[in-house]
Amino acid sequence: MRAPLALDIDRADGGPLFLAIAEAITRDITRGRLRPGARLPGTRALARELGVHRNTVDAAYQELRMQGWLQAAPARGTFVAEDLPQTMTAPPAAPVLAEPAVRRPALAFSDGAPDPGLVPDKALARAFRRALLSPAFRNGADDGDARGTRALREALADYLASGRGVVADPGRLLIARGSQMALYLAARATLAPGAAVAVEEPGYPLAWAAFRAAGVEPRGVPVDAGGLSVVALEAALDADPRIGAVCVTPHHQYPTTVTMGAARRLQLLDLAQRRGLVVIEDDYDHDYRFEGRPVLPLAVRAPDDLALIYVGSLSKLLSPGIRLGYALAPEPLLSRMAEARAAIDRQGDAPLEAALAEMIRDGDLGRHARKARRIYRARRDLLAGALAERLGERVVFDLPAGGLALWMRSAQGGADLWAMRAGQAGLALLPGARFMLGAPAPQAFRLGYAALDAAQIVRAVEILAQSCPQG
Repeated sequence: MRAPLALDIDRADGGPLFLAIAEAITRDITRGRLRPGARLPGTRALARELGVHRNTVDAAYQELRMQGWLQAAPARGTFVAEDLPQTMTAPPAAPVLAEPAVRRPALAFSDGAPDPGLVPDKALARAFRRALLSPAFRNGADDGDARGTRALREALADYLASGRGVVADPGRLLIARGSQMALYLAARATLAPGAAVAVEEPGYPLAWAAFRAAGVEPRGVPVDAGGLSVVALEAALDADPRIGAVCVTPHHQYPTTVTMGAARRLQLLDLAQRRGLVVIEDDYDHDYRFEGRPVLPLAVRAPDDLALIYVGSLSKLLSPGIRLGYALAPEPLLSRMAEARAAIDRQGDAPLEAALAEMIRDGDLGRHARKARRIYRARRDLLAGALAERLGERVVFDLPAGGLALWMRSAQGGADLWAMRAGQAGLALLPGARFMLGAPAPQAFRLGYAALDAAQIVRAVEILAQSCPQG
């Protein structure tokens, strides 16, 4: 019998329990308690040890597999990944004195995270100061409102109306600690435990984890060159009557980056209205459109009688460390989301919310977005040029009109082997298998380039070229 896995779970921030479990496991990996190759308890066994639902543990494992901390072996179990970069694991207890104590950090193509070095820290500091000294904040005008501070909801309503054409009543906006919390709350508010939600495949594993934590099972629907297949979605509805919602990323589909066209958007809205589906639109990177006319969200064209929850994030615009997302939803869905949010995080991060309201009103956030778009577009073009030059016909990709990542397909297969070789050479990759629920994995990679500078992009492509299995 396996010994129990005692975890030090920190629930201080009030976030979803599966994230706290995932963080506890990563801490044990980085400090060397869990070594590469170590086998973890099954989800049922660990759930019993922790006194939580099995879906909660499964969601934590799913997230850690997507991030590369864990790997699953069919019929054997879940293990700490063997090929973790050295910077992710603790050094040996008794190092040889002749070895250098400092190791060069590994390069990584992320899932599309922004560059934290571009955070407008001076503007943010000024906004914090103004917010903390404001009479509204000092008088506690927003204390206890689970929807978030009134100031930020009003500023966001103006921001969405001017930049995206979304008419947003501040009373129907809810602020969350990142878009993932907003997705979790949306599932809690719209679907009963045991229900199912249709999701894109390939798609966003952290959204699936949030849905599972809410007791809802994700059901994959294929994605093609036009985004989510509406024909396949209708077939899925016929096959599984438990599906009560669909979650889509129409602006830049995650992970393939394709934009859903106008005709398919109308087909999706029509199907949702006919079949009584709740639509959850995750517009995670709308601010990053480099070329062409802006594509307005589904929320702009949705019929008044359609239940659509519009989810967005300010973390993508600023930094992954600034956890702030939002949701726009009709009543009574928003009220149910606020009730669920109050149970785990009564009023959020009021100082941060007040500061970001100041940045939106003063135009600092808009100026930062314009600067970031110029930098990220240059990095996208550099990556695309380097890939074409060094890998040529061995890879296929479409230059995305926006977003912070590129979907690169291997013309000769072998994505998993390629990822392993690149990892051994110091470059972490996210192969297509990370984004699948169960269908065969595409021979592709999501290359999040935004957090890499020019020299790092060139070096990363060099490692890609050298580690290509058919190279």
